[in-house]
Amino acid sequence: MIEPLENLPDGVVGFRAVGIVEPDDYRNVLDPAIDAAAAAGGIRFVYVVGDDFDRYSLGAIWQDAKVGASQSPKAWKRVALVTNHDWLSHSAAVFAPLMPGEIKIFDTDQTDAAIEWVAAD
Repeated sequence: MIEPLENLPDGVVGFRAVGIVEPDDYRNVLDPAIDAAAAAGGIRFVYVVGDDFDRYSLGAIWQDAKVGASQSPKAWKRVALVTNHDWLSHSAAVFAPLMPGEIKIFDTDQTDAAIEWVAAD
């Protein structure tokens, strides 16, 4: 599941992947938040994938590939991926140059720093 992070600075949206992430997590939780952030002036996004994450379902992988596709590339300001999963941080590093906005990868013990970075101008 994807659950929201609490107590984030204004203009920052953030979520944590927990257990098995399914397609409905994107459709019902993540996508509406991304759309709202874009409409409010820009997407500043923190995504935490830590020890309590198990896996993505096949459908969730497809949904993940489509995140933000309906948004202008200019809507993406900063994205922080917070993870201790090597496969995920390596994958993100490979695809980061192809994605809009600034992307930075943080270890899970740097969650506060990730939130601060995303919120900064």
